[in-house]
Order: sequence, then C-alpha cells, then structure tokens
Amino acid sequence: MKRVIVFILSVCFVVNLPLNVYAADKKESELTAVSSILMCMDTGDVISEDNAYEHVSPASVTKIMSILLIMEAIDSGKISLSDMVTASENAQSKGGSQIWLETGEQMSVEDLLKAVVIASANDACTALGEYVAGSDSAFVKMMNDKVEELGLKDTNFENCTGLDDTTVNHYSCAYDLAVIATEVMKYDLIKKYSTVWLDSLRNGETELNNTNKLVNTYDGITGLKTGTTSNAGFCLCATATRDGMSLVSVVLGAETSQERFDLASQLLDFGFNNYKLCPIEIDSSKITEIKVKNGRLKKTVPVSANYESILVTKDCENFEYEYNIKNSVSAPVRKGDPLGEIVVMSANSQVASVELVASEDIKKVNFSYIFSELIKNI
Repeated sequence: MKRVIVFILSVCFVVNLPLNVYAADKKESELTAVSSILMCMDTGDVISEDNAYEHVSPASVTKIMSILLIMEAIDSGKISLSDMVTASENAQSKGGSQIWLETGEQMSVEDLLKAVVIASANDACTALGEYVAGSDSAFVKMMNDKVEELGLKDTNFENCTGLDDTTVNHYSCAYDLAVIATEVMKYDLIKKYSTVWLDSLRNGETELNNTNKLVNTYDGITGLKTGTTSNAGFCLCATATRDGMSLVSVVLGAETSQERFDLASQLLDFGFNNYKLCPIEIDSSKITEIKVKNGRLKKTVPVSANYESILVTKDCENFEYEYNIKNSVSAPVRKGDPLGEIVVMSANSQVASVELVASEDIKKVNFSYIFSELIKNI
C-alpha cells in the first residue's frame, strides 16, 4: 500500500512540472507573493520586505517553530537523538506529508527529526511534539509561549504541523518567521539535516526527499523549510551563508512552487550582492555612566544590544562613530531598556546604529527598601 501511495505522489509531481517550467520562464519583475522578507541573521536587520507583517497561513513553514523547540530540548538534555519515541494514534492520523507511522511504532528522535526537516512529515512532527511536551496541545502551548518570549506580535499557532484545513486562528507573518528561523539556525546540528537532499528510514524502505529544492541549486544554502496548502499557497523559508554573512528569505503565498524558489533566490542574491558585514570598533571609554533617579542603584553603564558586526552596503568604508547616551534615567529600569545608541557614519551619512541598553534590572526606591537599608546601617 505504501508503494502505491509513493507511486501516486510521484505521478502528481510529474504532472506539476509544467507549472514549474512556466514559473521559471517568468521575468524577475513578475515574481510575486502575498508577502516576503529578506533579513540578515547576523544582525537582525531587514534588508527588504513586502507586506512582511501581514497575517497569513504559513503552511508547513510552521514547523520551524516546532523544530526550534525540539532543538532546544535536545540542547538542554531534556531529550536525546537516540531516544526512542512511540507513535501515538494521534500522530499516525496526520495527513499530508508523512512517513506513514503506525500506532505503537517506535522510531528514534534523530530519525523523526530527519523526517520533519527533510520531508516535512506531519506524523513525525506530531510524535516529536508529544514526546517533548507530553501531549500535542501542550506542545502547541509551548510554541505560543515561545512566540511571546521572542517578542513576536503577529503569530499564533493552533498545531505543530501547519495543516490549515480546519484551523481558524493559525497564522504568522514573514517577519516573525524570519526571526524564528534565525533562532533555529543558531544550532549547528540542524544543518546536518537541512542540507541533506536524499536520505532514508527503516533500513532504506522509506525514502526522504528534501522539499527544499534550493539545497541542490543555491550556493551557500543552509536550509530551511517549505510549506504548501490550498489556503496558504506555496511558501518557503530559505537560509544561506556566504563570506561569513547569513541571510534568511521568507516567501509566503507564491502562486507556484517554482516561483517561491525563484523569488527566495532573487532576494538572497540581492543581499549577498549588495551588502557586507563589518566589525564594530567601539571605544568603551566613550560609553559613560548614566545616573538612575530614585533607583536602588545610583548609576548604570549601558551595553551594546547588537552583534559584533554591522550590516552595510558594499560601498561603505572609513567609518566614524557618534555616541548618543542619556545623562539620566528614572527607576524602575528593566534589563534591555534603551539608554542610547552609537551612530555609525560613512561619507557623512548614517549607515547603521548600535543600540545601547540597560544591562540589568534596577528597582525603584520605596519605603520598605529605605527602612531595610536603615536597619542594615544601624
């Protein structure tokens, strides 16, 4: 029966080829999608965007959040790649892309993770989510908690797979997905799976074919995830690294499969051809102390909130730095609160800025604190 299903899927793929050829013949200016974004993963800078905050169904690109939580669980030691996971009836019942898990079948975390990343298997993703969180619903809650933790405002998940035929409030946006992808790609282990074109499970009986066709065609590709449903259209989150710079392009709602790959490639090419990373040369002696009014600490020294490099166009050089730092701030102060910035100039024009933020929480002075301090002094 499984061989019959594989044959049917293969026929469907062949039938779809004319659509891909048609899309490939389109000019770059004609490539469109509901929304898209190009972001530098090293700095978080948005290089290009189109409707990047529009709420849309992300289809299986949803799974990058599932993958992030799985990678965190592995990294923390909560689960290991060698753990054996028993497939539930719920996992077995998932449609769409799958590896045809049977209820009660056992498979390692690593094999299930390969199935999710390479083949976008819904049953494998559900089985891993249940293993990490204890239940499907608990894992979805973890996903939405992570959304809140990352400070994302335009995402809500109802499942871990992206299947959207019955969902009513399952959405994300290009910007949020780019941020999630940036978090995923911090784990080098993920590239072990996201850059694989072909693999197999069950001693070669089940073939895994990467749904991300850029793995075979794009220079520097590192991942990451495709998605397709009738509601969402054709979606893609593509990550790539060249010359020490990492970019992510997200394309949502393309008309054809090939168009999502073409548009993502076009966005990545634009970033690599026109931008570069440059190290920041900060003079720490110019980052002055800030007075804290009514604070339990009287002074604080801000720290850089950005990365060690800045993103600039390739024609920028001979940088100068302007330090704009507040003289004082009123308590309470929360870690991460903005306290100033370093403006990076080139040829008398601003090319970047480095935010300076509070390095710690500073509570406001109140009566009980003053009383306790008096007792200590006595």
